[in-house]
Amino acid sequence: MNRSASSSFSGQPLFSFVVVADTHVNERDGVSSSPYRTNQLANERARHVFLDIAAMEPAPKFVVHLGDIVHPVPSLPTFQDAVACFKDIASPLTVPVHLVPGNHDVGDKHVDWMPADQVCEAFLETYRAAFGQDYFAFDEGDLRFVIINSLLLNSGLPDEERQKQWLQRQVMEAGGKRVFLFMHYPPYIYSTDERGSYDNVDEPGRSWLLELLRQPQVEAIFAGHVHNFWYDRIGQAEFYMLPSTAFLRHDFSEFYRVAPSTEFGRGDVDKFGYFVVDVFAKGHVAYSIRTMGAQAKAGTTRIDRPSRFLAHPKTSSFNNVGVELRHPWAESMQITATGGVQEFGRKWARNDYPLLALWEMGARLSKVPDLGLAEIESRERMRLMARMGHQYIVTSLGAPKPGLLSLDMAACGVAAFEVNATLDGFERQRGTLRSIRSETGTGIYYSKILSADPSHYDGTHFSHFVKAGFTLDELAVHREFIVAALHAGDIDGVTVRIEADQELVPAALRLMEFSRDTGCHVLASLKLSGPSLAIERADDLAVAASVAQAMVLSKASSAIRYVYDTFMDVDRGYFPRHAFIDRRFNPRIAASVFTTLNALLSGAASIALEENIPNAGGSLVFSAGGHRYALICAKTGQALDLLKTLPPVCIAHDLASGLRQAVETEIDMLESTEAARADELQLLLILLE
Repeated sequence: MNRSASSSFSGQPLFSFVVVADTHVNERDGVSSSPYRTNQLANERARHVFLDIAAMEPAPKFVVHLGDIVHPVPSLPTFQDAVACFKDIASPLTVPVHLVPGNHDVGDKHVDWMPADQVCEAFLETYRAAFGQDYFAFDEGDLRFVIINSLLLNSGLPDEERQKQWLQRQVMEAGGKRVFLFMHYPPYIYSTDERGSYDNVDEPGRSWLLELLRQPQVEAIFAGHVHNFWYDRIGQAEFYMLPSTAFLRHDFSEFYRVAPSTEFGRGDVDKFGYFVVDVFAKGHVAYSIRTMGAQAKAGTTRIDRPSRFLAHPKTSSFNNVGVELRHPWAESMQITATGGVQEFGRKWARNDYPLLALWEMGARLSKVPDLGLAEIESRERMRLMARMGHQYIVTSLGAPKPGLLSLDMAACGVAAFEVNATLDGFERQRGTLRSIRSETGTGIYYSKILSADPSHYDGTHFSHFVKAGFTLDELAVHREFIVAALHAGDIDGVTVRIEADQELVPAALRLMEFSRDTGCHVLASLKLSGPSLAIERADDLAVAASVAQAMVLSKASSAIRYVYDTFMDVDRGYFPRHAFIDRRFNPRIAASVFTTLNALLSGAASIALEENIPNAGGSLVFSAGGHRYALICAKTGQALDLLKTLPPVCIAHDLASGLRQAVETEIDMLESTEAARADELQLLLILLE
């Protein structure tokens, strides 16, 4: 696996481990006590996951399974068959597998309204006979890994008190060791004071546990059960709730603004997966691995593991390219109870899938509306994310409101304000902006609002939508004005609007020249919408090609930032367009390209552009981290012509498919499909030397 690497997490980790959750293995392949077809595929999907882990190079130090190992509960006669199936499915692993008991493995938590069998001494004995201890700890160097049985909390069973005393000792007497804790039920999913539900640990056990987890030696907490991704912090500890490899808890499909996918959202395979965690001398990085519901039939002994590129804001060095978060990116809502064990009332939950996609890309830079900084909940999420490297440009109409300026900008990750105003409006606010810069130390970009549109006078049309940002041509027209504002201390830079049909590479070269000549920083607002507000732009490969170019360009000049408008698809309202994630929050090709280039190029502090390849759709040759590369963004015929000029042993990364192969193999593949793919855009990163 290829990982992004920044100065904070450079070099090899001390070791890695894998966290898997909720495999729900059945007593045999193709059957399940659940009526959903998705559940019937759990064995094949778990088998693929463990074969995938077994093929990791280097191998992880160990694997932790967060519970719901099997689907049949201990009271069913099929339980033992499911146990045997799981052991067979996990057998390709040659590293230790540490198991956490889930409610399907030892019975549900103790509540008087629970219809399912609840945890009891008999079920605990059955589990221990099948899998071993249900709570234990082990050390690796100066790290302590603690496995607990969350079903014991509030159970009233004799082992509840024994586990509490033991856990207290494991944490409080860690002796300077960093503590990682693993459990099935999360203490909470939304807030520490949420009401008890099927999803969390009830009181009083929750408060007792949270107090212990707030100890400074606790570095990370991993929980399963909820079959979805969430992230928070408990004290100093990072708190991860993991997706399942088997199915989605589809009551949370309520987050979507479109209809859920397979089986009412239960089979939304784009969200299935597991985590790989790299442990460093200081800190850790948790990577999400989406398995996409891949399956392996019984008898399969190995799989061809795809080239996998992993990125994360903690390890990314791409600070000058990002996305505009027009849509809510940390939205909280009430999830409807629709039946089953979710019968009463509603529950609050936050949608963290946009955050997961940002993490997988390694995106550190986002533009957010000033409302995001003003509202307490979203501001606290900004503050939380800033601790791992996220930075924000806060955009506002006119000067930032006085109430925002008293906030700790650095703690919230605010790198700059973008002030949108007409030329007249800017003139009236120059003094205010100068004071904001000097008093807060926060940078300011001026984004000029278009105040006159020639189409207004053609006798047919009138201007009825806002355009913000200077155009490229306006930089020359307003150069003297911009330089004067810079020298007066009113601004640090300007926003320049780049339309989707403008060629990005020549536009960026003009921006770099303008910045060198004037000392002006530039925020390039890269539009993904087409020219018509009524026609969707859905060319995913064109978006991905632009992203590849912007990432390379972002390291060629520290004075230019590139932000894409937008992060999530717009599928209603005006200017519909595809972006980085769809309306189910699943990544598109552009997100994958961002991840791949982040993983490959984050080790380079800067990039030196060598030449712009003529007539090749914005292809580039550049140097980074001691290597020379060619970025090819061209239609199949042009791409073939370029590839044939290169040494055949050079390595080609196909940024769209993820394939990594020799140039001669890439040529053969493209030639075999050239007729069918003549007009298809090829996105290739070639390692030249």
